[in-house]
Amino acid sequence: MEQLLRQRCLAGESGDRLPSVRQLMSELAASPVTVSRALKRLEQEGLLQTQPGSGTFIAARKSTRPRLDLAWQSLVLGAAPPAAALHALVSEAAPGSIMLASGYCDPSLIPVKELSKAARRALGSGSGWGRAPLSGLPELRAWFARGVGPDYSDEDVLVVQGGQAAIHTVFRAVTKPGGSLLVESPTYVGAIEVARALGVELVPVPCDALGVVPEFLERAFEQSRAPAFYCQPLHQNPTGSVLALERRGEVLDIARRHTAFVIEDDYARGLTYGGAAPHTLASQGPGQVIYIRSLTKCLAASLRVAAICGKGPVLERVAAARVLEDFFVPRLLQETALGLVTSRAFERHLARLGRVLQERMQTLQEALAARLPEWRPVVQPSGGFHLWLELPPGMSAEDLSQRAARLGVRINAGSGWFPAEPPGQYVRISIAGATSEEIRQGVERLALAGGGS
Repeated sequence: MEQLLRQRCLAGESGDRLPSVRQLMSELAASPVTVSRALKRLEQEGLLQTQPGSGTFIAARKSTRPRLDLAWQSLVLGAAPPAAALHALVSEAAPGSIMLASGYCDPSLIPVKELSKAARRALGSGSGWGRAPLSGLPELRAWFARGVGPDYSDEDVLVVQGGQAAIHTVFRAVTKPGGSLLVESPTYVGAIEVARALGVELVPVPCDALGVVPEFLERAFEQSRAPAFYCQPLHQNPTGSVLALERRGEVLDIARRHTAFVIEDDYARGLTYGGAAPHTLASQGPGQVIYIRSLTKCLAASLRVAAICGKGPVLERVAAARVLEDFFVPRLLQETALGLVTSRAFERHLARLGRVLQERMQTLQEALAARLPEWRPVVQPSGGFHLWLELPPGMSAEDLSQRAARLGVRINAGSGWFPAEPPGQYVRISIAGATSEEIRQGVERLALAGGGS
């Protein structure tokens, strides 16, 4: 339906008025929600222009400009930095595509009303445009500290602009060019790209459905003498695994024996489907763990507010590294975040978010079982956005993702999540950016792309 409307816009003349939503519903046999969503997307693409009280019109075409010869820039810039996989991950999909690769919630999962209310309060206070403390607002730091564990206070917290910035800052603080860093295998592609950009050698540590395997972690520390181990103990990206309770103490003991840090990326805090999530690793190992938590995944993509928590000289080192990137997170953004996370609306939002994500995950797994039963889920997720699937022998994940893109559905080939050669062919499918109906449609297209029944 959206494609039909797009073709109408491209074929029509600038200024032509579109039929009303009611007329389009009848003409296209679609619901009002579906029609309104399609019109909104076309407006975002610049094909339509809404004039309140008058209707919706085909927008004026953008004038074409002469093409510049920019080939000389390749000579100046040299070889491209190792960030292609991360750039592909966050780049926008082709118009009309079903997003089964998104790491951010779609608009229906963002608490717009609550965020707007918190933002208005922040604007009304008049203080939002002033300078924020380098470490962040004390009240926001205290809130983050309470979520880490009882041994933490606001003095142990540094507020930064999003989880990706936090990873970059921590890696720069604790690693050295030419040094090494232990990571789960597979692991978050953004962490892989940051380490490579810093000239750090990644040492992959195998994982299973219960998280990192302690025996392999011990061996990796012995062989590498790495200063730290980066991990995501809660709803790991991409596998969705949760580090088993019986392994948590063992992981910390291994790091202590080798005088090393554990970097805990708690990006999925707030994304558990039901029940209470396990306590943080940092609560079990104060001083041993450098803790990262972002609000972006559970609230909104543009709420770029995160925290780095640690004790002792490491936090001073992190703070010094961070100042080279930016001085502080905008105070207006911090006050907005603080206003929301300290309200009762925040817990209500998280409860709804967990329910919807669980429904979407169930829809995805049921659709895959019916249409692509040979695609094997590696872990049964209890939270988060992702389902990690091993493909049948002989199938290429890269070829599959390209064929899927041509059919209008976007997924992630799994090779980018491995710091070394992948042991098989995997894909990551995300439920964050697609409704249940879009997920069903996406799996139908994947069946065509993957040769399903």
